Amino acid sequence: MSKQPNVVFLIADDHRASAIGAYGDPTVRTPTLDRLCADGTSFRRNCHMGGLSGAVCVPTRACIHTGAHVFRASIGNNMDNSDSLRTLDPGHTFLAELFRRNGYATFATGKWHNDAASFARSFGEVENVFFGGMDSHFAVPVQDYDPSGMYDESRQTIGEEYSTDLFGNAAIRFLERQDGSQPFFLYCAFTAPHDPRTPPPDWAGAYRPEAMPLPANFAGTHSFDNGEMLVRDEKLAAFPRTPEETRRHIAEYYGMISDMDEKIGEILAVLSRLGLAEDTIVVYAADHGLSVGQHGLLGKQNLYDHSVRVPLILRGPGVPSGMQVDSLSHTYDVYPTLCELAGLEIPAGADAMSLLPLMAGTVTVARPYLHSVYKHVQRMTQDEEWKLITYSQDGDQGSSQTQLFHLASDPWELNDLSGDSGVAGEQERLEGELARWQEETGDPVLMT
Repeated sequence: MSKQPNVVFLIADDHRASAIGAYGDPTVRTPTLDRLCADGTSFRRNCHMGGLSGAVCVPTRACIHTGAHVFRASIGNNMDNSDSLRTLDPGHTFLAELFRRNGYATFATGKWHNDAASFARSFGEVENVFFGGMDSHFAVPVQDYDPSGMYDESRQTIGEEYSTDLFGNAAIRFLERQDGSQPFFLYCAFTAPHDPRTPPPDWAGAYRPEAMPLPANFAGTHSFDNGEMLVRDEKLAAFPRTPEETRRHIAEYYGMISDMDEKIGEILAVLSRLGLAEDTIVVYAADHGLSVGQHGLLGKQNLYDHSVRVPLILRGPGVPSGMQVDSLSHTYDVYPTLCELAGLEIPAGADAMSLLPLMAGTVTVARPYLHSVYKHVQRMTQDEEWKLITYSQDGDQGSSQTQLFHLASDPWELNDLSGDSGVAGEQERLEGELARWQEETGDPVLMT
């Protein structure tokens, strides 16, 4: 490649893969993301790896920025020490930092739910960055570039726009400043559609709650205690869940997604107007998904498909147009993929796998299995057809509950086959694979 491509990395908070029109949802309106799928490559069975924090966005973003698996991305795995889980291991080369070292202008706006030191190493230009997990979408505490790299809370001011506009417009201003003298890496991290689910006025009534279809796996309550039934996210609606309240949550969730889709469309339009689109790799991803009533749950603190499967869409030079990849991938695989697309050397310590062979068609399977974790109480492994989830409320090596789903015939994960002797071999195989992966990665649940 004669010219290094620019990168625009867009990431949402709580956006599950199924809540995109092109991914099969007939209700939500996402024309921009649908067009991005048509113009680029979408990875339809992409999952995050989870983590040891109830704030799942902390470890999933750590994996993306380091290219390391969940037990290596941060400085420690002590579930009682949130700082150790949030702080990226400084021994890694962070994604934006790598581009910065290779002559890129690096810019960030939006949410950063990890430590300030890793952020300072990564970005040379900053506008409206939010250090934290969640806040009012109408009054986000933000700050701009800090030459000291400390990004102390005392520097915060309250943004005067709705969060999606606050971050998206900052990204647009950065793009309009580019003169072509150097390539750029733009990182825009929306806080939408994370709760509080409060769409802006122009989208607040766009979806009528009474018109929202309930998912096939809607339930009033979860069928058993999964070890995290009373986390904050699950308290956002009454128990048991009702169809009426669930429909309201879905309508608000979709309103925030459509508003974000509209802002992304504005960003992409600016790329086109400035003549940058053909030289820019666009990435759209999310940190994790969300239940919003599925399986009787509201949050992301579980390992069902609605919470672990997230969008991953790429468009730009070196990326096939109109390609849908149904092979398994992990979100942090975007790290080495971007390196290869930009002609940068992948750091030796990266655990992630480049997705270029899948896009080139030189392989049909890059990952035979995916794995994901939630704190000390849930573990998951899946292949192209089957999925196993184990639960342990006390956090020891034993599991108090097991689920086995045949995803090929049961995508809503309604029919637990863990007690079916006819598929006992599949369960045994997945249990063996999960144990192997836990040992290989140093899962602290095994370290008793």
